[in-house]
Amino acid sequence: MAEGLILEFDGFGLETYEAVNRLLGIDMETGAGDWPSGLLFHSGGAKDGGWVVFEVWDSREDQGRFMSDRLGPALKDGGVTDPPNRMEWIDLAAYHTPE
Repeated sequence: MAEGLILEFDGFGLETYEAVNRLLGIDMETGAGDWPSGLLFHSGGAKDGGWVVFEVWDSREDQGRFMSDRLGPALKDGGVTDPPNRMEWIDLAAYHTPE
């Protein structure tokens, strides 16, 4: 079964999120780009004082490879120097995409 991941960051918003995605080669407006293998779903949005990302992955290993190979360096290059203040895996009971 797929696994959910919640990432919460304090201290940045849409501008930084867009900068990191540009570095990754992903266009969040159109959905076009170089998406990582194993990522099934991605969403990102503002919270009070920061940013939240919720993703669904085939496996934690897929996300770990993406983090070490691409996302970690893109976050650093995009100006995100602190780790997320929350990184929580969710054991999903269900994951479906309505037709």
